[in-house]
Amino acid sequence: MAGGHESSLRPTPAGSVDPGGGSALGVDGPLQLSALRSGVRIGSTLDEHTTYAELIREVAGQVGGAAAVLRLVSGALAPYEDVAGDPALLPAPWWTSATAQQVADQAGNGSPAPVVGHAGRAVCVPLAVSGHCYGVLVSAREETPFTDAETQVVAFLAELAASHVRHAREYDAVSGMVGKLQRALLSEPGRPHPNLDVAVRYLPVGQNALIGGDWCETVRLHFGRTLLVVGDVMGHGLEAAVDMNAYRSSLRYIASADLPPHRVLRQLDELAAGEPERRPATCLVARIDPNRGQITLASAGHLPPAVIDGDGRTSLLEVPVGPPLGTGLGGYESVTYPLDPSRTVLLFTDGLVERRGEDIDRSLRRLADVGFDPASAVDDVLDTTLARLDARHAEDDVAILAARLHHRSASAPEPR
Repeated sequence: MAGGHESSLRPTPAGSVDPGGGSALGVDGPLQLSALRSGVRIGSTLDEHTTYAELIREVAGQVGGAAAVLRLVSGALAPYEDVAGDPALLPAPWWTSATAQQVADQAGNGSPAPVVGHAGRAVCVPLAVSGHCYGVLVSAREETPFTDAETQVVAFLAELAASHVRHAREYDAVSGMVGKLQRALLSEPGRPHPNLDVAVRYLPVGQNALIGGDWCETVRLHFGRTLLVVGDVMGHGLEAAVDMNAYRSSLRYIASADLPPHRVLRQLDELAAGEPERRPATCLVARIDPNRGQITLASAGHLPPAVIDGDGRTSLLEVPVGPPLGTGLGGYESVTYPLDPSRTVLLFTDGLVERRGEDIDRSLRRLADVGFDPASAVDDVLDTTLARLDARHAEDDVAILAARLHHRSASAPEPR
């Protein structure tokens, strides 16, 4: 085909497609049924390149020969990237480039239609939907010209693929926006007192997944005390990130009153319950008091914290668990433990330990079995934890915070 002569070009009416589910394919009998079955196999993911690969595979399977996609990048058509079938069957580059650009321009002007050439043995179809053109599909075969019915099938599959590409790009746009929001929030953590070393990590699940509502916060209190908080809003996406920001803002306001942890949770719960659209969240609040050598904790449906002792051994601290925030049920309690500079506290969200099909007690035991170098800095403690629990492949977002008191000299003044 690459060495063939150009025939007269003729536009062919495309079969209309309803990306919402229905179609007016205009093809009857087995060919229609086969085309609809092919359509089900296109758009299995929200990845644009995967959709193109599925499209050309199904087109080549439907009409034979070869199929390829030329993506529209910055207004220009890129060369073939992937080909289904024998690449030698595709038209010569000069014909493909000129014809594909004509098809793309027509689609951009709101009048997309396939163009058939090479004695009917090659067809260019715009990848266009709702006034947006994403590229051109080229299909060609060696001997038999395309029938009008086959051209309509190719156009149907191309428009269906274009609708999936549109959804994929919208998804990527929202994902990017949520990611920027999350990074902006995480880039402005509160500052603990200088008497406390704190490190924080946040790992979103998956490469392209939407960022969720996991968060960490530190708030300075009076007399050298620091409030440490970790929370997890239910769900993913922009809504979860927005609700996470609301919880975080409410926490900063409530913390200014220097309340004990259980009363902080009570007020957070009351505020969230007063906004029916706000998603529930789990939360763990820890107040560290270096002067008394204590940590006081309260939980709203959250997993318990871990503590690493001076020998590098890890254990879990028992904390009374109240209902998640937003239920309006209250009932939170505080518990206090001794804390000295030899111990490191870990607060984390469930994505760190939970694994599908695994009992949560077993998941927590895996964390308790992690051993540490007693001389490790708090950043090294987090790196070790994430590596030993393979958090890079977690099934949910992970937020984790490590904190350790400084050793104080006898002459050091008490911070306020």
